Amino acid sequence: MNTMADAEPNWEWYRSFVSVLETGSLSAAGRAIGMTQPTVGRHIDSLEAALGLKLFTRSFDGFAPTDAALELKPYAIGLASTAAALRRVASSQGQGVRGTVRLTASEVVGVEVLPPILTALRREHPALVVELVLSNQVDDLLRREADIAVRMVRPAQDALVARRVGGIEMGLYAHQRYLADHGTPRTLAQLRRHALIGYDTETAFIRQMQKRYPAFTRGTLAFRADSDLANLAALRAGYGVGICHVALGKRDPSLVRVLPKEFAPVLDTWIAMHEDLRESMRCAVTFAALVAGLKGYISGT
Repeated sequence: MNTMADAEPNWEWYRSFVSVLETGSLSAAGRAIGMTQPTVGRHIDSLEAALGLKLFTRSFDGFAPTDAALELKPYAIGLASTAAALRRVASSQGQGVRGTVRLTASEVVGVEVLPPILTALRREHPALVVELVLSNQVDDLLRREADIAVRMVRPAQDALVARRVGGIEMGLYAHQRYLADHGTPRTLAQLRRHALIGYDTETAFIRQMQKRYPAFTRGTLAFRADSDLANLAALRAGYGVGICHVALGKRDPSLVRVLPKEFAPVLDTWIAMHEDLRESMRCAVTFAALVAGLKGYISGT
């Protein structure tokens, strides 16, 4: 007869484990995944017994992961992602295009660009459900964290189906009110006299941009946020001069593009999915809709 330590852990236990890792308490983990606190606690106890490991210690502010828990974390996240992918595939079975497709895109693309594209897709395929993850991080499609990704960099993994849809031109913009109060910069050097909107945390991409546009160093910025949506909101409020998709800038008559000849970087835009999903109808129609929709956005049609 098997002991508890010989039993194979239930996938739900791993889900609870990941949620406690991310939230730091049983109650918060339960709220996040729709379970009661006692149920989450039983899952953690069962997982510890099955693995023969202590995964958490109680601290003054919640549950603190042990070294063993931190080492297990990436594998548990992988299991959770695989389980979620399995449910998405299961939901798609039946006639016609149906089920759930999980997308990941940057904040600005996800909020400002994709909604009308996905709305048109929904009209054509009403049984399709979309999960949208807003992230500027490069999610790992190989681990099935998402089915399809919209990326501003060419995917490096060989096991992905990738399609370049074009380049999104970026420009410097300011609200009419701001320019009326502070004047319009005529050179890149004059930007230093203005309230600049930009990043808070430096990344490899930002370091590359700094080499081309040294006016945008962290010390020169009057508004700093790692959220592109926050930066865009500050720009629209008239806080100062910031970076915006040219296609978005054209939609808002209150925004004025400045220094268009001096500042016009282009972001390569790709759509990617795992090659195993090539035959999935829910992913195929979504992939095609994203390609057509983003091409239209880039071309202004």
